[in-house]
Amino acid sequence: MKFEEKNIKYNLQGTIDKKLMKRISPTIVVIDYEMGNLLSVQKALQKIGCRVKVTDNPSAIEKATGLVLPGVGSFRDCMTNLSRKGLVDAVYKFIHSGHPFLGICLGMQILFTESEEFGRSSGLDILKGKVVPFCKKSGLKVPHVGWNSIKIRRGAPALKDIPDNSYFYFVHSYYVLPEDKDIIATTTEYGEEFVSSVWKDNVFACQFHPEKSQRLGLALLKNFKETVYAG
Repeated sequence: MKFEEKNIKYNLQGTIDKKLMKRISPTIVVIDYEMGNLLSVQKALQKIGCRVKVTDNPSAIEKATGLVLPGVGSFRDCMTNLSRKGLVDAVYKFIHSGHPFLGICLGMQILFTESEEFGRSSGLDILKGKVVPFCKKSGLKVPHVGWNSIKIRRGAPALKDIPDNSYFYFVHSYYVLPEDKDIIATTTEYGEEFVSSVWKDNVFACQFHPEKSQRLGLALLKNFKETVYAG
């Protein structure tokens, strides 16, 4: 159901009826698989006015209106935890439902076919491609930590009104190599050019951390919120 402010009822003090707001506002679900920056993602979404539920319940994930998969840590451990909690099928079903999905950092990488981190590990294979390490011969420090700019290659809805060459916060040692170059939304330079976000259908995923990227990070999350509320 499309969220429209005109449908919100006000009480005598002119404030929003909170009970009605809960009934008509979509809930964005953040997947809890015992890894990642769950609290910072939750707080960032709440700061822009989202109703947020952090859960590892497969049914709640499948029925979500918007879904966020954050992540910090090992690719293999992430896939192990998702499988152990019975969340892999829930993620597949949600993405196939067509509702908006946001993957952050490791939550972007595991969408791909495989990773070369600590040997070869299979990912969700929702997007074809692999995850590879930065080349340490470049002389740059690995992991790549700190602020860096993005070059916008495609105008994804999540990037609406975000200027080209905007700075976002990164923490990672690996990056994705998509087989389909048409899904590349942004690239970033760090010794070499790498893919810093992708967009395909209802899926937007970024290597950087919008929840740690201050004003522009919140702007990206607001754009994601708008796609959820417009569903």
